Amino acid sequence: HVQLVESGGGSVQAGGSLRLSCNVSTYTPETIYISWFRQAPGKERVGVAAFRLRQDHTFYHDSVKGRFSISRDSNMVYLQMNDLKPEDTATYYCGAGIGGGWTIPVNYRTWGPGTQVTVS
Repeated sequence: HVQLVESGGGSVQAGGSLRLSCNVSTYTPETIYISWFRQAPGKERVGVAAFRLRQDHTFYHDSVKGRFSISRDSNMVYLQMNDLKPEDTATYYCGAGIGGGWTIPVNYRTWGPGTQVTVS
């Protein structure tokens, strides 16, 4: 059983930076990705970045390319967010994906409780 806990959210001005952290309790054999999604009120949960564990490959949504960077260090998966924009405002979740398309929420069987990011 995988447990995920996010931290590092907060309120920043446009152009600022934050680093989010996801603590992963354990990596099961079926865990292929640890990814960051975000969800604004009334909107769908959207994949932001993914880390493919065994290959150390990274993937990004077009809207954050060049601004966000995902990385992994042991049981921590980080999302460095630079040049933040108001449209980045959302609750950010990390998820453990079982494979298939990393952008598809149904492929994630475990989610953290989320951390709020507000950009003004």
